Amino acid sequence: GKGGGQGGWLAALEVSNQLPGWTEASASLWGGGMASQAPLFFSTKALATARASKDMLGLGSFAASTSQRLQVRSSSASASSAMPELVHEEDLKEFKVYRWDPDQGDKPRMQTYTVDLNDCGPMILDVLLKIKDEQDSTLSFRRSCREGICGSCAMNIDGTNGLACLTRIEKSESGAANAQSTIAPLPHMFVVKDLVVDMANFYSQYKSVKPWLESGEAEKVDGKEVYQSKEDRAKLDGLYECILCACCSTSCPSYWWNSDKYLGPAVLLQAYRWIIDSRDQQTDERVKQLDDAFKLYRCKTIMNCAKVCPKGLNPGKAIAKIKKAHHGTLE
Repeated sequence: GKGGGQGGWLAALEVSNQLPGWTEASASLWGGGMASQAPLFFSTKALATARASKDMLGLGSFAASTSQRLQVRSSSASASSAMPELVHEEDLKEFKVYRWDPDQGDKPRMQTYTVDLNDCGPMILDVLLKIKDEQDSTLSFRRSCREGICGSCAMNIDGTNGLACLTRIEKSESGAANAQSTIAPLPHMFVVKDLVVDMANFYSQYKSVKPWLESGEAEKVDGKEVYQSKEDRAKLDGLYECILCACCSTSCPSYWWNSDKYLGPAVLLQAYRWIIDSRDQQTDERVKQLDDAFKLYRCKTIMNCAKVCPKGLNPGKAIAKIKKAHHGTLE
């Protein structure tokens, strides 16, 4: 075609082979006027026609190079279609889990389970669920939200109290064998079965501090709401977030030895939450109720409670403020 160029002519060959009614003259006109816009997609038939006309068109070298490019594309496509076989690499780790079933009559024991960390979630709760689902369905433990909200999955992991859903699995450095991990129930608590402990005493102590608002005859806005300023509301921060998981109380040596009398960090933090609430009308009665050598003053500020709290709270600080309140200073 007139000023057509190689691209336009070969594209015209492609179209003429697929669309009946196209003449060589039509192809020539298209090649001449739209050489820069013609799509460069060539069928085998078009290339054969181009090779037959190479003497006339002088396109021998172009057709050869186009054929080579098609061969490269073909081999590349076949290589990508043959995907390499995926190889699963195991990353094994042993977990020693406390087991005891009162119905069996056996003594408590530590049972070892091996888990592939490459086929498991990142948290200790994921390990326990995988063991229960795939290895031992008799394993018992509490869990619910798996988001650090409910406090159900509190247990002792590698010697430290915490929530299984928030405690990450410890992995060794690359190439080294993973160290064994130990999972046990909360310490110094009566065990119901395996990792499930009896929380009855803990909840009974919580109930004893009356964890609800006693507004009495406080003035209400529109007869419904007890007004609280932003400053008074800010005093509740660091207190109301407690989820009653008992990680702090069961890490406290004073609570280990006197759990029948000493209320423990979690319950005392909750008690202070209502003492400091500006809407409550029973502040003096609440403070007076805790004025006891065992209920409050068994706290020796060891501060294990603050170290293990999964919500980052400081029960020891709240206990210190209750002691100050007994001496007339309420902060």
